[in-house]
Amino acid sequence: MVTAIILINVQRQKVNQIAEELADMEQITEVFSVSGQYDLIAIARVPRNDDLAEVVTRRLLTIDGLEKTNTLLAFKAYSRHDLEAMFSV
Repeated sequence: MVTAIILINVQRQKVNQIAEELADMEQITEVFSVSGQYDLIAIARVPRNDDLAEVVTRRLLTIDGLEKTNTLLAFKAYSRHDLEAMFSV
């Protein structure tokens, strides 16, 4: 499982619309509206790096009002929750 944290800047009037659009994507497991330098943070969980590339370089480009992204690739999760079990099919 590949996990990425995607930091997103959007047009101010489209924050809610874009958050909902992201949340509807199968590869995006969570979307947070946040304060600070970014408007939204999306968590992507996909089986392979190629799947992540598809999301970031193709799917996100189709979202009107999305201005900038910064994608962070997670190496290891430190959590009390068994995320692999939660998202395995």
